[in-house]
Amino acid sequence: MELALERPEDLWEVEALYDLCFAPGREALSSYRLRADVAPVAALCLTLRDGGVLAAAIRHWPVSVGGQAALLLGPVAVHPTRQGEGLGGWLIDESLARARALGWARVMLVGDAPYYSRFGFVRLEGVEMPPPTNPDRVLGLALVPGGWDGVRGAVSRAG
Repeated sequence: MELALERPEDLWEVEALYDLCFAPGREALSSYRLRADVAPVAALCLTLRDGGVLAAAIRHWPVSVGGQAALLLGPVAVHPTRQGEGLGGWLIDESLARARALGWARVMLVGDAPYYSRFGFVRLEGVEMPPPTNPDRVLGLALVPGGWDGVRGAVSRAG
């Protein structure tokens, strides 16, 4: 298995993987609206390939939460034929370690708490994703001690 940074030439293959793994209309979700016209954090966009075949991918995006910088994790996808092998967890762990090394203080996502809690994510109180988003699915992880302390408010595009 080869772990690598996503390259510009990987774009359409990664997008095809996301199309395969997620429901049609995924671009209408609030997370996608926050990503519109914003470049992902290239150093945190990773792929896993097996014999040159894309098996999994993850991206992170800069956002603002109440005026404070944060990362928005996602999407993370594993090809259906490779699910259950721990590839998604590998990408999450690796990308979070890289985010810490780069000096990011906090990361958030919209997802299933039972899955993401094993990585340390907890429900974020007072952090408001654009609608329609179920507040119970807004999760965060402090990458440094106290990274989410006092950070509240609306999530908006970075910049």
